[in-house]
Amino acid sequence: MAALRSALAAIENAEAVEAVPSPQAARSEHIAGTIPRRAAEVERRVLTAADERKLVRSQVDQRLKAAGEYEKLGRRDDAGRLLAEADVLRSYLPPRT
Repeated sequence: MAALRSALAAIENAEAVEAVPSPQAARSEHIAGTIPRRAAEVERRVLTAADERKLVRSQVDQRLKAAGEYEKLGRRDDAGRLLAEADVLRSYLPPRT
């Protein structure tokens, strides 16, 4: 479950748009983070299926790298957990060609 939550969070983060500071808040030392009505409502980025696969592959690669590091440190349980998570994520990807 942790691997899936992490991958979904990575996708959601990639869909986020850059925050733009409010000009009104920047002009006053007395107003902290004032946002005009509805100014914070923006469309999220739309990722392609290829973008999403790339993010999930990145999550797999991160787990494989960390598992290798844990193996070097003799932490086989942690390495095994990460390898299992990588396998779960891989099951959602098409085979690499």
